[in-house]
Amino acid sequence: MSASAGGGGGGGGGESGQDTEADGEPPQSARPVPPEGVDVELGERAEEGGFPYAKRPRMTEDELDLALERADGQEPPFAEEVRPAQEEPLGEERDQEEEELVVVVVGGPGDEECPHNGDGVPEATPEQSEETPDGEQDAGDLAESPSEAVQQLGVDFSQPPQYLTGSCAEYSHLPENYLKGCKWAPDGSCVLTNSADNVLRLYNLPAEVYSYDWDLLTEMSPVLRMAEGDTIYDYCWYPKMSSLDPESCFLASSSRDNPVHVWDAFYGEVRASYRPYNHLDELAAAHSLCFTPDGTRLYCGFDKTVRVFHTDRPGRDCEERPTIVKKQGQGGIISCLAFSPCLEVYACGSYSRTVGLYSCQDGTPLALLPARHRGGVTHLLFSPDGNYLYTGGRKDPEVLCWDLRDPGRVVFSLQRNVATNQRIYFDMDRSGGYLLSGDTEGLVSVWDTQTVPPSGSDELLQPLLHFQAHRDCTNGISVHPYMPLLATSSGQRQFPGPGDSSSEGDSASDGEGGDKGAASPADVRPDNALSLCLHVAGSTPRSTVGRDQCLH
Repeated sequence: MSASAGGGGGGGGGESGQDTEADGEPPQSARPVPPEGVDVELGERAEEGGFPYAKRPRMTEDELDLALERADGQEPPFAEEVRPAQEEPLGEERDQEEEELVVVVVGGPGDEECPHNGDGVPEATPEQSEETPDGEQDAGDLAESPSEAVQQLGVDFSQPPQYLTGSCAEYSHLPENYLKGCKWAPDGSCVLTNSADNVLRLYNLPAEVYSYDWDLLTEMSPVLRMAEGDTIYDYCWYPKMSSLDPESCFLASSSRDNPVHVWDAFYGEVRASYRPYNHLDELAAAHSLCFTPDGTRLYCGFDKTVRVFHTDRPGRDCEERPTIVKKQGQGGIISCLAFSPCLEVYACGSYSRTVGLYSCQDGTPLALLPARHRGGVTHLLFSPDGNYLYTGGRKDPEVLCWDLRDPGRVVFSLQRNVATNQRIYFDMDRSGGYLLSGDTEGLVSVWDTQTVPPSGSDELLQPLLHFQAHRDCTNGISVHPYMPLLATSSGQRQFPGPGDSSSEGDSASDGEGGDKGAASPADVRPDNALSLCLHVAGSTPRSTVGRDQCLH
């Protein structure tokens, strides 16, 4: 991919005349020469103590020296996975060693990938922790592998989770700066949020979480802010992202009247842009985004069309796949996209209340599910085994579970309170046994998806757990890829008077912009916040005084 392509249409800072890079590699831009003694690839200080791997804006040389001095003697997260310094391997040995190191963090322990997700990733077997003769883990081993220790905590969705920390002061500087969702990075090292001020914020997972120092946690502050020019429609992580490989740390976002931007998640700069044009040769904004599981392509949803870009070829070249041909097919704006984890199939949801299944090879329509939703479809999620598809819509109290082995059949329905046009996300744990969703009252519901109604028909599945996550609409929820952590985001557009509303047509065209009829009672105060919770067996709820003070 040429660096000049990265700057076109999106403000990327690459210079022209660069050679194109090999196909399949993520977008890259010219990187600054690191200060002497710092290995950028591993985020480690080469000669002295550990260097934090956290994403952050570029530092001056003096600031970097100060950060290195403070980091001396401190153990960075994932320290158990970083091998001790040895002679640098050459050739194929070095490539193999670095590849194995990345795999451990990206997928987490025991991760398995489907064959079509690429050849490239061998399975990694997590090392078993040594035990003392008494059968208890040695304290020294626990200190050396904090993240592994947290992973071993028993996950428990039968009781409310323990609040750890969050961020709310960050969103209090502007009026009605409500959040619009949150998403963990694929390697679990950080969480990304979207808010009404059109800024994507990146938060690192606090080091105290790895070391069990939960009482020392303070309010989180973002390490990066990436500002778009207008309303952000959608955003997604590069699926092979790993903090140990800075070149893989990027995400894509789409906003009104702008091309699709690729953001560097280490420095917060635009790396590249994908510029879709319509039949009038006018720039068109994508309403939904999703990378393929192997990260080689980026799918973008438009009105009755899906455009496919090669990740390593930014610019305007793309493949167009219409979803309606000769008045047959799926109409409306493609509002959300999702890929099956194990089949060459992707799903498209639209504001016309329909869901379609298509072949990844050429976009051939495979099935069009019945229009069961009351409003436009705003979120899709495949089960880990690829057999089921979960769909949810705006102003629709149902999340429907579809059996893809019998397209058109609803296995069961999950009830939640959604009285807003805003996108309300839901998520599953990595086993696929539990589905979690927020609602407009701030409640989070947890369903055991293995407990199917006895008759097997589209009956209502009762939730396993309810808990109050926020005082306002809980619109975003994201389960950590391998640790028992839950991220939630809250807020919605508030309407002080009954006549203050926007038209339905505007809300449909803007995707996330309209919340007609979503007015909250006058006594409900805004709650715009990001929260991190721990859901483990036998956890004692931590004091939430800090959170309550922030909310008040």
